[in-house]
Amino acid sequence: MFRTAAALAFVLALGGLAPALAADVVPPIAYKERTLANGLKVYSSTDRTTPNVTVQVWYGVGSKDDPVGRSGFAHLFEHMMFKATRDMPSETIDRMTEDVGGFNNASTYDDFTNYYEVVPAEHLQRLLWVEAQRLGSLVVDEATFKSERDVVKEELRQSVLSQPYGRLFYLYLPQASYQAHPYKRPGIGSIEELDAATIDDVRAFHAAYYRPDNAALIVIGNFDQAQLDAWVDRYFAPLKTSATPIGRVTTVEPPRTTPGVFRGYGPNVPLPAVLMTWHAPAASSPDAPALTVLDAILSSGKSSRLYDSLVYEKQVAAEIFSDASLPQQPGMVMLGAILAGGKTLDEGEAALLAEVVRLREAPPSEAELAEAKNELIAHKLRERETIDGRAFALGYALRTAGDAALANTELAQLQAVTAADVQRVARTYLTDAGRMTILYQADSARPAGETDAAPKPPVVASARYAGPVVTLAPEGRRQAPPAAGTPVKPVLPQPVERTLANGLKVIVARSSDLPLVSASLTVRAGAWADPQGLAGAMGMTAGMLTEGTRTRGAQAIAREAEALGATLTSGGGQESAAVTLNVMPGKLEAAMAIMADVARNPAFASEELERQRSQALDGLSVAYQSPGQLASLAAAPVVFGGTPFGQVASGTPASLAKIATADLARLHGRYFRPDNAILVLTGDIAPEAGFALAEKAFGDWAAPAGPPPARAEVSPKAAPRAVAIDLPGTGQAAVSVAKAAIARGDPDYYAGAVANSVLGGGYSARLNQEIRIKRGLSYGASSRLAGMRTTGLFRAVAQTKNESAPQVLDLILAELQRMASAPAGPDELKARKSVLIGGFGRELATTDGLAGILGGLALYDLPLTEVADYTGKVEGVTAAQVQAFSAKELAPDRVSVIVAGDAKAFEAGLKQRRSDLEVIPAKDLDLDAASLRK
Repeated sequence: MFRTAAALAFVLALGGLAPALAADVVPPIAYKERTLANGLKVYSSTDRTTPNVTVQVWYGVGSKDDPVGRSGFAHLFEHMMFKATRDMPSETIDRMTEDVGGFNNASTYDDFTNYYEVVPAEHLQRLLWVEAQRLGSLVVDEATFKSERDVVKEELRQSVLSQPYGRLFYLYLPQASYQAHPYKRPGIGSIEELDAATIDDVRAFHAAYYRPDNAALIVIGNFDQAQLDAWVDRYFAPLKTSATPIGRVTTVEPPRTTPGVFRGYGPNVPLPAVLMTWHAPAASSPDAPALTVLDAILSSGKSSRLYDSLVYEKQVAAEIFSDASLPQQPGMVMLGAILAGGKTLDEGEAALLAEVVRLREAPPSEAELAEAKNELIAHKLRERETIDGRAFALGYALRTAGDAALANTELAQLQAVTAADVQRVARTYLTDAGRMTILYQADSARPAGETDAAPKPPVVASARYAGPVVTLAPEGRRQAPPAAGTPVKPVLPQPVERTLANGLKVIVARSSDLPLVSASLTVRAGAWADPQGLAGAMGMTAGMLTEGTRTRGAQAIAREAEALGATLTSGGGQESAAVTLNVMPGKLEAAMAIMADVARNPAFASEELERQRSQALDGLSVAYQSPGQLASLAAAPVVFGGTPFGQVASGTPASLAKIATADLARLHGRYFRPDNAILVLTGDIAPEAGFALAEKAFGDWAAPAGPPPARAEVSPKAAPRAVAIDLPGTGQAAVSVAKAAIARGDPDYYAGAVANSVLGGGYSARLNQEIRIKRGLSYGASSRLAGMRTTGLFRAVAQTKNESAPQVLDLILAELQRMASAPAGPDELKARKSVLIGGFGRELATTDGLAGILGGLALYDLPLTEVADYTGKVEGVTAAQVQAFSAKELAPDRVSVIVAGDAKAFEAGLKQRRSDLEVIPAKDLDLDAASLRK
């Protein structure tokens, strides 16, 4: 039977701080629910405003269900589900999603594994057939098992072992926080336990958990409900459910009665970190909403308690965080900090404890409470901007709290939380006796003789599986997928442009009825404007805009914006600086007043500069220990050396130390002027209303005398280089090739975009096919072509175990050569064009995405008609044009090579391939110097 969960819209007058503002309506997710005879739950929600549909299947199996001695199994199996079924050869799922302009992915949590796709709506029936195929007839064979196990190992190396804080969050946090419950095991597993697994283990796991009565199908988008129901009945109803009960975790975590301390260490950890955890209830607990609000009070935004105290006032921390995302079974609350340079673990621990005590001793103020609720509800609204976001909300509520309806009722529950509730849950759960403190430092701080506290994986026998084994049917006996339906024509936004009397270009595009508006003010000056020797100055100028004006301090800006539920940020890139705002329309006028103030009247106070400088230096200290970030930072001086793009946009330790407030004021005075700026408003706003708000906020912004400063004309001439940055002890190598490329306005731009899509623009592109899918050498390989105003940047990247770096480089260069040697086939070309067109359409569907596209077009002096012309221009590219572009612009003998990792494992191999290889120890790296050496 069906149950309609539409109810009434929630009318939420958000925040008591601004009672004169109109209320904003947060619409519920209207959905239908039914359960098939085999136990499969089905949730559906129709949206006729989108040309797409999302199909998701949420299985009630997660990392907590991993067999003993097989941690990481649920996650490994997630990878297996993208391979063959009885009627689909391996990688068919990608052909039916990515190749038609959609995407697919999956994720493994402690309590569930979810698989999700977004495709053009005419492919709905095909995706339902696909999901029924992999639920009912997945092929689990030895070759796929071994290949995907290798890929998972590379994912572990990339996400955990090569990141300075990967071990802390993936390994030590769960291990220290639980004694008995399987939440204590890392979801990604360990190499030892992955290696111990057998094909029988995998088949037994699939049989135990991948069954209709442990699955929920969620479909949201543009479809006919009756037709959907018929297709679900056709493909899913015949699937059988096992009579064997589903095994469930029954372990109860014992209460913690005395405080504990866990000490962990890792290589390349530049700054120590402190985490604190406490046991907490399950997601279905009546205390969950109060803990969610407590979490927001602690760490949501720059006016949160942890940021305000530890980062801003005491400057003890470089970064703070907290989390109360409660799982299906009793979980934990966590808070912590990565400490600022020169600060000690004792200082960090004391500062965190002081905030815990403060929560217990007094309730939050009504202003704090209102601000936290506004931010949480605005976040929920942004989640609903996309069809896949809405489906995730339903699935997450179902699999954690046990009821999809919570996705709607949680808004009212959050609104009902009182200040006394927040204090009560702080006193109940954040006790001194129940606290576990995790102290994380570099290996160099480890006392002599101390070893890791990590337990050795248990040795267990493999499962014995005697059930049915599915194999891929012979080609002539496979069931063909259903045909695609009639395409749904997308309705494109119609941007309207006007220039104010002061020269400010204003673009408005109404794109949604969802109550959200994005506003973006872009200034036509970026890192190219940095004075010589002051790399990062323009980025610092932009970043400092929200750190104080002539009438508002940094804390006041954060409080006022966040009280409105708004996100207000500022920052700089290579060619532009921007202030961005996202807010509900009822709060837009008040939020734009703050936005205009920070853009026009920054104070650049010396004490604020010192705070931002310290945070930036701490951030660089972390980036310099991450191989992927290090290789990315090195690209600018290697490719663009000797030009205005040759300095690192984010700055270097040496350049940041030299920046003074006078430098920031000069840059702002020179470049931040209305006739050098673009204001874009998108979302739930009509053009005339947008122009009126622009006039009110920025109409009296006077332009200085004379024309705006000329923009940089960049003509890179640097010779190709081969650079290896030695980062001893890191768990992976980042392999990249880079070269200067074409401008965004170049006539060959669309040929270049299609060429890049063929080469590295997605999971099924050539680089990922060769490096990940065929060989399991990386978690992912990709490329990007970034067209800028007068030049561009091409990069191809992959991370791999250190010893495989030379092989991965060979594969990247071979694919570059293949692009130039032969044209792409018609099927491949069509698929890779669809990837571009589908991605562009999904970006247009969000307020921030549309604002970014329109602002980019204006920045590069391109007509706004490019929005409507994009699809036709992509479809018009020929195979010959792609090949010609590749031969001209992507020749492998003209790229620079940058590899960052543990050089002792790959130096000899790279030197065999590039005799000009420069090996630079990370400790000697100087990105301000042409030689890259101190």
